[in-house]
Amino acid sequence: MIRSSSFAPILRLFAAKRQDEKPPDHAEAKEKTGAILLGMPSRLVLLLAALLLLIGLGIRLYDLTDPPLDFHATRQLRDAVLARGIYYRYLPDPDPETYEVATSLANGIADYEPPIVEHIVAFTYLLAGGEHLWIARLYSILFWAIGGVALFALARRMTTPAGALFALGYYLLLPFAVYASRSFQPEPFMVMWLILTLYAAYRWSETRTWKWAILTGVFAAIAALVKIVAAFLLAGLMIAMVLKLLGLRKGLKNPQVWAMALIMVLPSVIYYLIGLGEGSSSYFSNWILALLPMLRDPSFYARWLILLDDHFGVTFVLAGIAGVLLSKPTNRAMLLGLWIGYAVYGLSLPHQTVTHNYYHLQLVPIVALSVAPVFALIIPAIGQQGKVWRVLFAALMLLAVAYPLSVAWLELKNTDYRQEPAYWEQVGEALPVNSPIIALTSYYGHTLRYYGMRHIFLWPITAEQRLAAQRGTPEQAFMDQFESRTADMDYFLVTNFGELDRQPSLATMLYDHYPIFEEGDGYIIFDLEESLD
Repeated sequence: MIRSSSFAPILRLFAAKRQDEKPPDHAEAKEKTGAILLGMPSRLVLLLAALLLLIGLGIRLYDLTDPPLDFHATRQLRDAVLARGIYYRYLPDPDPETYEVATSLANGIADYEPPIVEHIVAFTYLLAGGEHLWIARLYSILFWAIGGVALFALARRMTTPAGALFALGYYLLLPFAVYASRSFQPEPFMVMWLILTLYAAYRWSETRTWKWAILTGVFAAIAALVKIVAAFLLAGLMIAMVLKLLGLRKGLKNPQVWAMALIMVLPSVIYYLIGLGEGSSSYFSNWILALLPMLRDPSFYARWLILLDDHFGVTFVLAGIAGVLLSKPTNRAMLLGLWIGYAVYGLSLPHQTVTHNYYHLQLVPIVALSVAPVFALIIPAIGQQGKVWRVLFAALMLLAVAYPLSVAWLELKNTDYRQEPAYWEQVGEALPVNSPIIALTSYYGHTLRYYGMRHIFLWPITAEQRLAAQRGTPEQAFMDQFESRTADMDYFLVTNFGELDRQPSLATMLYDHYPIFEEGDGYIIFDLEESLD
């Protein structure tokens, strides 16, 4: 059984200082003061941090084997299809038919970023002796926990033990962070490397040694390679810190700065610009340039603020901004650079900013670090109060842990998707073999690809049609669209009947002009080769 003290050695690794790297004069006094204000020794602070880590791990491990349909199933199942294709590619003596389907489905997935996490999961499948999708969830949880250790160590250096504990609690117990950090997608892995970059960059600001310069560059390079959107925050961070510590002229002449910059950008340039080529330029034109007119709509900013309130708590966001203003100069530069990078990132990807909450996952450690200085200032004031008020404050802190924990637990407890795989397997078995099929279905068809193991083409949902209009794509007449999309199709599958109700022209066309090939619980297959006319 894991004990609370099991995490203490890991925490000490981040807290340890090399003898030849003397910290600033205020660091030791600050740590002692923080411990005194908490009324506990440094070892107990580590044990409390370890306890928070165990609580954070425990809530994430709850209902571990539930299918990954609880949080952005489209993205999770996309990565699951990729991981299975990689697994069968390396599996000795696979079933030829399953191998062919699994690898062809994986090859049909568009490249957005290098499938690093998918390879890690697939190779673990090989070691585990089978494809167990919960392994991916375990990796995401592990990545988030490692990030938590680094976050606590960084917040402890930037503020006090009290501020560090609060930052760690927010990072681990925020319900949105609980759901997102269990998901099979690259974001938890990217956030881990982002936090490691922050820690290394802060140590570089303290020591200016080549060791921390190289580590900063390497960690940042991996973060950006895993998910290129991390580059926005990394650029803001490094530009702000270099300007604060060295100034523009000295920064441009500093070999460590150039080394960090080169290491940071080289892997991403090789993969995204050279490797993907047209894919990157197409993404830039379709998802950034074409959607920038959204910035002229005031509702965009209202929706962004509502999303922040729903997932982060706007009180914490505003308190974090106040924490930036209260921070010491170097800390302020670091945090301000991160916030500016996040703002530029949100403005650059307006559609995803207001529709994809997991695109904001990297904001969790930023808010946690930004709020830490505010909480660190509260503790001295509480310490000056009477015993009764200190006890009440301790009870309030326990409630602050219990409330988000209960919210996350109830959400996980009340959602059960174990019946879904069997349903999609049934749909997959009902579809004719070796026949081209177009479908109006949920999750962009990835449930059918993963559980049903079937190739399908997609009929666009209304949200996709609205997005095309936002890009300025000319609206196509329904009959022209239907004829062009179904020209080479034999069957039309419908599982998303709510979406069919929102497209009455399509419903009329299918029911009035084509016979039903097969109908089951929750699905209808229309035969496009026959016509009722």
